[in-house]
Amino acid sequence: MALPTPHGDKLRALADNPKLPTEDSPRVADAIGRYDKWIEELEDVDNESATVVTELVTLLSNYKMSVDLDLVFDSPADFLYRQKGQIKLDNTILEEFLPWLVWAVFSRDLNDLDVHLGPATCFSAVQFVSELRAPAPGGGMRVRSKDQDFAIARKIYLRTSHEPTFEAVTDAEAAIAYLVAEIKTNLDKTMFQEAAATAADVKLAVPGARYLLLCEWLDMTPIRTAGTAIDEVVILRKSKRLSSSVRQHFANAEGRRASRAAFEEHLVSNPFSTDSFQRLLKHVGQLMADPNLSERGILERGWF
Repeated sequence: MALPTPHGDKLRALADNPKLPTEDSPRVADAIGRYDKWIEELEDVDNESATVVTELVTLLSNYKMSVDLDLVFDSPADFLYRQKGQIKLDNTILEEFLPWLVWAVFSRDLNDLDVHLGPATCFSAVQFVSELRAPAPGGGMRVRSKDQDFAIARKIYLRTSHEPTFEAVTDAEAAIAYLVAEIKTNLDKTMFQEAAATAADVKLAVPGARYLLLCEWLDMTPIRTAGTAIDEVVILRKSKRLSSSVRQHFANAEGRRASRAAFEEHLVSNPFSTDSFQRLLKHVGQLMADPNLSERGILERGWF
């Protein structure tokens, strides 16, 4: 299966960005070299190993630190730090890593399935823009979709017509998401509420879908997910975000140099947790479970 490369694409686009400060150009070139090495290391991990998840997550922690600390934080200019949300180097690392992780663990199950792993534009709803006295071809079908950070999805092709012979039609294509994971660097209350609304849309479109909210750092008081359509919130580093009193010094290069030790210690002390990624894999495993609802099988295990 060809896995997507959203982070690699963003890095290479950054190298060509005319707004990139001159002093950062060689540093971005070095980062691309580290990215290529990271991909080679991911490829070298033995998927049959009992420690495959731990090995992959360790490689993720090391590479993510090289981007967060060596590339962005240590920049002598302020462009990379101040524009990192627009450049999207943070989230795309995880967007690129999750397909590697899921494929490494479930390749045997996924190999025979025509599915997409990774960022995807997924079906949300369908509308018919049509009037009684001026009918549109195919009822004026309009498919509404939403970009998801990570999805296990399958393509679907839609065709509608007012004629049983399908002479005048409207065609559309979308992706049905069976599992969606939204990725946040720092999860706050507003993001949680927005994710709850998105989760409801996902499950309205595909009632059996699963929706996970993943974040590196927690930046809010935890809220129960029981009253929402979110299946689970997973904190990938099992830690809270650095306090604003520390982060306020990061806006310029001088402040970052003075605060580097504190930022590095925060990253080193809170690497990505293998347990947290195992939570994601647990949901994928349940999605892969045998859907057979034969009475005999149900009675043997005693639940359904």
